Amino acid sequence: MLRGIRKASSNWLGKLVMGLVMGVLIISFAVWGIADIFKGFGQSTLATIGRTEISTEQFRQLYTDKLQQIGRQFGRPLTQEQARAFGFDRQILQQTIAEAALDEEARRMGLAMSDAEVMRMVYNDPNFKGISGQFDPSRFQAVLRQFGYSEQRYLAEQRKVSLRRQIAGTISAGLEPPTLLIDALTRFQNEQRSIDYIKLEAAQAGTIDPPSPETLAAYFEDRKTQFRAPEYRKISFTVITPDEIGKWSEVSDEEARKVFDQRKDKLGTPEKREVSQMIFPNMADAEAARAKITSGTSFEDLAKERDLKPSDYELGMVAKSAILEPAAADAAFSLASGEVSQPVQGRFGVTIVKVGKIEPGSAATYEGLAAEIKKQLGAENARLKVSELQSKMEDERSGGASVAEAAKKLGLTAVTIEAVDRSGRTPDGQLVTSVPRGLDVVSQAFNSDVGADNDPISFNGGYVWYDVTGITPARERTLDEVRSQVEAKWREDQISSRLRTKAAEMVQKLDQGATLAEQASAVGAKVETAKDFKREDSPAGVPSGAVTAAFRTAKDGYGQTSVAGGSEWIVFRVTEITVPKVDMASDEVKKLKETLDRGLSDEQVAQFVTKIERTIGTSINQAAFAQATGAASSNN
Repeated sequence: MLRGIRKASSNWLGKLVMGLVMGVLIISFAVWGIADIFKGFGQSTLATIGRTEISTEQFRQLYTDKLQQIGRQFGRPLTQEQARAFGFDRQILQQTIAEAALDEEARRMGLAMSDAEVMRMVYNDPNFKGISGQFDPSRFQAVLRQFGYSEQRYLAEQRKVSLRRQIAGTISAGLEPPTLLIDALTRFQNEQRSIDYIKLEAAQAGTIDPPSPETLAAYFEDRKTQFRAPEYRKISFTVITPDEIGKWSEVSDEEARKVFDQRKDKLGTPEKREVSQMIFPNMADAEAARAKITSGTSFEDLAKERDLKPSDYELGMVAKSAILEPAAADAAFSLASGEVSQPVQGRFGVTIVKVGKIEPGSAATYEGLAAEIKKQLGAENARLKVSELQSKMEDERSGGASVAEAAKKLGLTAVTIEAVDRSGRTPDGQLVTSVPRGLDVVSQAFNSDVGADNDPISFNGGYVWYDVTGITPARERTLDEVRSQVEAKWREDQISSRLRTKAAEMVQKLDQGATLAEQASAVGAKVETAKDFKREDSPAGVPSGAVTAAFRTAKDGYGQTSVAGGSEWIVFRVTEITVPKVDMASDEVKKLKETLDRGLSDEQVAQFVTKIERTIGTSINQAAFAQATGAASSNN
């Protein structure tokens, strides 16, 4: 993962794009929302932004959640050391402070949002829509539970997020990247080159005699650290997850049918109605509006008078359970098609409801839902079993049992890795295969010690317990232990040195008038061609290093570069350079413009947020920050 980020930042265009990406990471979270704004000030304050305080514990939880999200995006866990190495700790702190600063500014400006607008946002959020494409209250509640929100907390947070968007949108409105910049970047991205090249390999290095004992000993002595044996650890661990438990548990038809009978009224296709609703701040306004409808004004014309778009008041074809306001739901499902309700008092205001088309519901059958019920019941049983086993495992561990002993007593399987280094390799150099994908138990073990009582690792909805049962310290190996490896490395270095010299000599002759064909014939190689490749392309047979070197060389110029760690060299001539015309209407240019637009907007918002922070005052408790991000413990 880290290698991938470094690679993406290796050239100036990559640095620009990664800079924009990281800018989005820092700034957009402040605009779009990453967590609830903190309440309930703790005694240990990590940061103060104006009147807002962030406690150490609150930031620690936020920081942990964010690292888990980043880890899921990259397909592997992110350790605290890796997070600090790439500055994620600082970025997450900055985005949290920026978020609080924008909320402070919204309060200062007196910005607010109506209940009706908040409800419209919730109804239109694609995250809460079911299979039918309409708002699904069950999905809404499930998502809130998953992220630890109550309904009231979520709605309050959405108000803040929307106000941040309004501020950010106003600050960045009208910004556009210069046409000259778009033109230059597009030309840079799309420039194409063609080369003729010779590949020098081990055969062109000539015969290399084995080293004498004295030569090999001297070579090894100068490079002992390269052949040093790393520290190895012996690890035992056991995994308890719903997936693991599901492998050996089944749901019978009897269990599934019992659940179906209990829930069949909710499992069928419910009646759906085409519902429109308008929300008023008080009963008087609602009654006045209803009087207009009685006098002949249509529901739609009344909405236009209130400057409402159809998307503001049309809920579409929905089931009763999909209407978040219970009073409005009762009214909508008591009307005939085409009727408009009287004003209804609800939690978010006074509502008038109109009903259009009505689709009758249908009853569910066990046969049609048996597979899905068994799947859900199995997952539910597995989660309960995980909780039960977690308690039992903790009891065993509290009683002094090792992970292996506790697992055996509970009928679980404990995995033992006899020796593994920090990179996850065994002494024979092979990656361990007994660790489930995505489980970072090895790095956790290297942050622990023999006999330590380790906290379980959260993993795939369950837990992993582990023990470090042995440590083999790092040490210097003797020449006899690694003689074959040393000889192989010595030979590689000899080949690389000879090929480097030969490539330099060939380029010198080419500059003096020789041809590639002549040079290829002289060393028993052949001339190959790669045509019309871009900077980010990977032409067949052409290493990435040669592509980079070709773009540093003028037309008809010669160059050389090493590949495969120096075991091969490429000697080439740039035969053609093509810079296509820029089509401003192309999809490629439009995407580039969108990326630049986001970068400029984020930079503008960042400057505005910085100004707010300076105005209202921002302070950070560095000791508390180090404690929350794990830096304090790593420095001890």
